[in-house]
Amino acid sequence: MDIYVVGVAMTPFGKFREKTIKDMTVEAVSGALADAGLEATAIDGAFFSNAVQGHMEGQHMIRGEIALRAMGIQGIPVVNVENACASASTGFKLAVDFLKAGNGDVCLAIGTEKMFSDDRKRMFAAFDSGWDVSAGDEVAEQLMRLGEGLEVPEGTTSDKPYSVFMDVYAGFARLHMKTFGTTMEQFAAVSSKNHGHSVHNPLAQYRNPMSIDEVMHAPAITYPLTLPMCAPISDGSAAAILCTKEGLKRYGLDASRAIKVKAAVLRSGSDHAPEDYKNHITHLAAMQAYEIAGLGPQDISLAEVHDATAVGEVIQIENLGLFEFGDGGPASLRGDTTIGGKVPVNTSGGLESKGHPVGATGIGQVHELVTQLRGEAGARQVNGATNAIAENGGGLHGIEEAAACVTILGR
Repeated sequence: MDIYVVGVAMTPFGKFREKTIKDMTVEAVSGALADAGLEATAIDGAFFSNAVQGHMEGQHMIRGEIALRAMGIQGIPVVNVENACASASTGFKLAVDFLKAGNGDVCLAIGTEKMFSDDRKRMFAAFDSGWDVSAGDEVAEQLMRLGEGLEVPEGTTSDKPYSVFMDVYAGFARLHMKTFGTTMEQFAAVSSKNHGHSVHNPLAQYRNPMSIDEVMHAPAITYPLTLPMCAPISDGSAAAILCTKEGLKRYGLDASRAIKVKAAVLRSGSDHAPEDYKNHITHLAAMQAYEIAGLGPQDISLAEVHDATAVGEVIQIENLGLFEFGDGGPASLRGDTTIGGKVPVNTSGGLESKGHPVGATGIGQVHELVTQLRGEAGARQVNGATNAIAENGGGLHGIEEAAACVTILGR
């Protein structure tokens, strides 16, 4: 059964003290319905994604039912989805499955997150359960060992609070540097490129261009990461309306703006050696998605990947097969992932610049890809885009993400 994205919307990502979960949900869902040309009464089911409202506000249960009732959506199945940073893309995949199972013709996938707080200790602690809390010290030591043998320059670790996952990514970065010779300059090129892309995204949290040199000499977080290489704390919401082919006809929707879901894959991680990149969770998910879609990496026009740090982008463009293992860093420095390059990556600005409200991030990626495939991205438009891929990971188990979603969309 063919499933289409017929409506998307996204709030600006940023720090919004005055906005509530309900406010942002209403804004994103209303925008997606308007984009689709549908009323809320057309929705047959909804998947509401959120990761940290329980920690931040104490609302551990019925989050979606509460947020959606505030705008009059009621009486339908509402499923709450929490899968760490992969929550929204997981909700999107479940919405696809809901329609394929014959449960209706229209389904809503919505992710909303309010993360920013003046209580910085509480804010950063929101990430602490993204791994096995019963073995946190052991996990941290294991990750730090990934970088053994690589000298860490003095003064390259911040004395200010930051997410524990920055240490995780630093471990991955040092392993990649040891294995492939990847350099800090190459990681900085990723960040510089994404900050450049975000200049043309009015919904991005940060829209200031940065040179490679500026990124490299910015305040250190943990080697080789500097502040602009890391995703910020963000609030925001993103929504997608999915529809069957029968639904397109039933509601008289504009088929020319409908974007086909060619694959939506969700996997959990597995045990393997850190250097065994071909068995990385995302690489396996990507190969599965390509098979379902009947496509290969060579058919992809652009990608949105989970660059919680610049290191993540290098790793994931290799996992997706867009570049050979070990070539992600050099490709980024060559400009291959810039708009106009071989395979533009994170045309939205990515998590580093667009922002990373974790429970909304995956559908934020879908918003960008749909906008691009419709040819509606303005100054950041990728010419002739026909197929696009998104990668969204969540949590950590062992030496890789605990969950990963890969989504392929196309004309």
